[in-house]
Amino acid sequence: MLPETLPRPAAITPAEYRQRREALIAQLPVNAALVVPSAALVTRSHDSEYTFRQQSDFYYLTGIQEPDALLVVLPGREAGQSVVFCQDRDATMEAWTGRRLGAQGVEAQHGIDQAFENAQREEQLPGLLAGRELLYLPLDNPEALSIAEEALAHAQAGLRHGKPALKGWLDSRPLVHEMRLIKSPAEIALLRHAAAISAQAHIRAMRSCRAGLSEYQLQAELEHEFAWQGASGPAYSTIVGGGENACVLHYIENSDMLKADTLVLIDAGAEFDLYAGDITRTFPVSGKFNDAQRALYQVVLAAQERAVHAIKPGTTLADIHQGVVRDLTAGLIALGLLEGDEQARIDDESYRRFYLHSTSHWLGLDVHDVGTYRLNEETPRPLESGMVVTVEPGLYIPCDDDIPVAYRGIGIRIEDDVVVTQDGHEVLTSAVPKQIADIEQLMANK
Repeated sequence: MLPETLPRPAAITPAEYRQRREALIAQLPVNAALVVPSAALVTRSHDSEYTFRQQSDFYYLTGIQEPDALLVVLPGREAGQSVVFCQDRDATMEAWTGRRLGAQGVEAQHGIDQAFENAQREEQLPGLLAGRELLYLPLDNPEALSIAEEALAHAQAGLRHGKPALKGWLDSRPLVHEMRLIKSPAEIALLRHAAAISAQAHIRAMRSCRAGLSEYQLQAELEHEFAWQGASGPAYSTIVGGGENACVLHYIENSDMLKADTLVLIDAGAEFDLYAGDITRTFPVSGKFNDAQRALYQVVLAAQERAVHAIKPGTTLADIHQGVVRDLTAGLIALGLLEGDEQARIDDESYRRFYLHSTSHWLGLDVHDVGTYRLNEETPRPLESGMVVTVEPGLYIPCDDDIPVAYRGIGIRIEDDVVVTQDGHEVLTSAVPKQIADIEQLMANK
């Protein structure tokens, strides 16, 4: 029997992309311009390229999936405030590599005010930027910086004719990333779908797992489900860590054999329409937790559940992390992995031997999505409705001589994707079991 196919959500409309550009224009001075290059194809080896993935800010503002494009935003321009340069229509190249939008397709399909093919860029771009006194651009992008340098040279040449000087440029990323931090209902629908695909894949991996399989074979089960459900692929490198490999936070070799009486940690998520799922589950290869695994897992689960419950508007990720640290530290002391007073072990950061990372990150077009976590150096950012975060505490027990033998080499992380709503939160990834009894029952009924 073929796997179930999940119903696909609606795509984000050209009207929403236009609204984003208009909201960005409202933040720009009238004498400014903004340029955002797309991603380019990257050579993998010789004459083959890596699978193309669009640059997230460019995609957020246009919805265009083609490489070698450029968005130019021009506040107040009568002929249109958004201009895109795109790949040239080329019958020979399109026969080899696929159809291209061309200028007419960009305007018709994506609601861009005006488009030119790249063959016209050298001629048209200087005129579009002429007279603009300030440029906004992603300062980490060499192509954007080159455009700024050329615009400066043109502006200096034009001073003799009384044209306004280009005074300089600023980073566009803070403006765009602040917008990206609050997801629209359409974005949340795509994130919900990416989470649903990811959840199906994790369930499939649990059902497939058994001693003697390799980590990469579980990876294959996950990524087959991603493809079957129409995802473009993994949102990040899939982690399948059996036994001690689970203690390596970003373990991606996925090459070892899965052994009975050990746990396997899977951190994997699908990317759908560029939006990311991000789930971690840890479960026994044999389908049954032993006593030590069960005790340690329950500590992480209790901390994770309490952290998820705390998500609501007004709270901060810093507060949630501190609650997780307290819960994990208390659990480590109860299990004999730490000694002494709970607050003392928090203050001296002894817990960091077993818990090395933060509890949460933003989620969206990037798996570690953009947006600041603090309003200033002293003030963590309060959560707002429409933000999407992960909650992922973990414990990673080294194989050191001072560690009780039963706990050595156990790595456990539990991660869910959570939307902040007006009155609390919605867990997007609740379809994947995380209670011990539910995991064992699922794995028993393969």
